[in-house]
Amino acid sequence: MEKGKGRVCVTGGTGFIGSWIIKRLLEDGYTVNTTVRSNPGQKKDVSFLTDLPNASQKLQIFNADLSNPESFNAAIEGCIGVFHTATPVDFELKEPEEIVIKRTIDGALGILKACKNSKTVKRVVYTSSASAVCMQNKEVEVMDESYWSDVNNLRTLKPFAWSYAVSKTLAEKAVLEFGEQHGLDIVTLLPTFVVGPFICPKLPSSVHSSLAFLFGGINKNPLMLVSRTGMVHVDDVARAHIFLLEHPNPKGRYNCSPFIANIEEIVDLVSSKYPELQMPTSKELMGVKGPKFPHLTSKKLMDDGFKFKYSLEEMFEDAIECCKEKGYL
Repeated sequence: MEKGKGRVCVTGGTGFIGSWIIKRLLEDGYTVNTTVRSNPGQKKDVSFLTDLPNASQKLQIFNADLSNPESFNAAIEGCIGVFHTATPVDFELKEPEEIVIKRTIDGALGILKACKNSKTVKRVVYTSSASAVCMQNKEVEVMDESYWSDVNNLRTLKPFAWSYAVSKTLAEKAVLEFGEQHGLDIVTLLPTFVVGPFICPKLPSSVHSSLAFLFGGINKNPLMLVSRTGMVHVDDVARAHIFLLEHPNPKGRYNCSPFIANIEEIVDLVSSKYPELQMPTSKELMGVKGPKFPHLTSKKLMDDGFKFKYSLEEMFEDAIECCKEKGYL
């Protein structure tokens, strides 16, 4: 696909990843349709999107909701590509698992039907998650795209955010299957922990979790109770999405995770750069004995020509500077 041409759609445009993809697309010269979930009786402030460079001429915002997949039709009409980033996130299990899963899968499949019916969409890039790969009862150091999370194991053990992992795993399988059955070109991207600056006003949960030691909640945040996890800069995630849209012939799933780090490494890195910030004690850090996630290798993505741009230091520096600027730190 010729770069800098055509109209594309980004679902979930007010989210951390979705808004960053929009920023990048507008910079690259695309015309962008995006969807935001309407909230009856409350007008959503989307000025952080409409204030982006080129947005006044090249960004159109539509209301749509995963509970009503047909609501995405208008936003997808006339687009050459679709980035489906919108997903229900319910880490606290406020809703039953089957409702979250049904909304995730039905929403994704409804969007894919709209893509197929549009006759203009050439490719769909679906934002999956590392939780669709690494949540299984196996001692494996490195995992490529051939691994899938064990849904039965998740339902039995019920670890933190298990219903999210189940919904992302089943939705990604359904999305890829739909593509095969209907001849729709679909690729999936699987980021690990996404860290970095954010343009959305709300502090993204992955940034909050990765900096939990600065927010005084290292032992209160279940996502930080891991001894090792993969990480990727938000801009690299956005660039990888666009890379897969423009790639002449991408295939299937792509892990997106250049780094794997443990909590001690992250705290050392941040404390050397920001000695004025209050850090957890070594005793507190010793208490973090959570799971050690495998490294999700991004070899396939890099072999296809993608280059990660940011270091681990830049990832955390950008996140902290943004948190300071927006008054979170």
